[in-house]
Amino acid sequence: MSATDNMIPSILDTDLYKLTQQQAIISKYPKAEVEYTFINRGTHTFTADIVNEIREQIYAMSNLSLTKQGYDFLRSCCPYLNATYLDFLRGYRFQPNEISTSLNSKNQLCLSITGPWYRTVLWEVPIMSIISESYFNYADNRSKEVVVSLAKKRTEKKRKEFEVMKILLSEFGTRRRHSYNVQKTVIEALRGSDCCVGTSNVHFAMLNDMIPKGTQAHEFIQFHAAKFGYKMANLTSMKAWTDVYQGELGIVLPDTFTTDVFLRSFNSFYAKLFDGVRQDSGNPIEFTSKVIRHYNKLGIDPTTKTIIYSDGISSIEKIKEIVNCGQGSIRQAFGIGTWLTNDVDIKPLNMVIKMTGAKPFGMDWTSTCKLSDSVGKHTGKVEEVELCKKILKI
Repeated sequence: MSATDNMIPSILDTDLYKLTQQQAIISKYPKAEVEYTFINRGTHTFTADIVNEIREQIYAMSNLSLTKQGYDFLRSCCPYLNATYLDFLRGYRFQPNEISTSLNSKNQLCLSITGPWYRTVLWEVPIMSIISESYFNYADNRSKEVVVSLAKKRTEKKRKEFEVMKILLSEFGTRRRHSYNVQKTVIEALRGSDCCVGTSNVHFAMLNDMIPKGTQAHEFIQFHAAKFGYKMANLTSMKAWTDVYQGELGIVLPDTFTTDVFLRSFNSFYAKLFDGVRQDSGNPIEFTSKVIRHYNKLGIDPTTKTIIYSDGISSIEKIKEIVNCGQGSIRQAFGIGTWLTNDVDIKPLNMVIKMTGAKPFGMDWTSTCKLSDSVGKHTGKVEEVELCKKILKI
């Protein structure tokens, strides 16, 4: 397989939050082990050929390393990534033996990732990109040129509408992109617009002179639940994050065990320290009202804080509805993913890779789960989800 065949051409072809989490993990929990599991929420089925291509692409990632250009870019644009971490990243190599893949009798892809957390944290985003692109290599019979042209046309139309609305957005579409080339085209079409403030993809940020965007994902809070218990997960994860970043990267994720539970721990100290929150499930209108009320209750002016909406933003109408509900009351921005990088007249995969087990140093393996503000997005063993709900009185 030649380098040009690789769906993942760079170790930085990933979302920024993977790097920021990796630095925090190395700093706080270097001996932790974890397990991740692929979850297919949709109806798509796979074939042996698709699974073989996924395996080949995963194996090809073992040849990736941080280039001098990538190193210099991270040093210049990400001052919160320290020199020690960047030196570690220069020596990092993907190890495909951390991945297990198979095709079951129902033609479903079975994939799991197991190993030291500080290493395995980098697999999720590129593997999801590989799964998506491999699937469409077989399921989409159109030429790559036709698909890319359609993506460009639709993105240019959306860009004009975004500019009229004067919203702020970041491109968040790496994990479920139709292909590398589609995402490349989308970002190039958005580049230079006042509405687009960056992309979550570090590689494309570097190539397009953009700012990489992102902080943390649900796995960070899930691990703290395994180590400290469900009641302490939000509080201890915020403390660990601020220990490492000292106020930088100040957007917190509230819905790992529902936003209502998170707000119990989001006290004056953290509400003042963090710049805002990211809405990733549930009803965005209800979420906006709930967060504004919480800031007001704490005596904090909501107009000094930000909500980033990143849950299934898939229409101009939905954006308008969200803007109308919070405009003038709180700062608003959008993280738009699949609707940008896989809006090409074929149904995108509805998939996630979630942490399903953790082994904090000196402890036994513990099942992990994720609740949500959307009931259908709960992940984990049924008994673990029920235990979590019982402990948190949900």
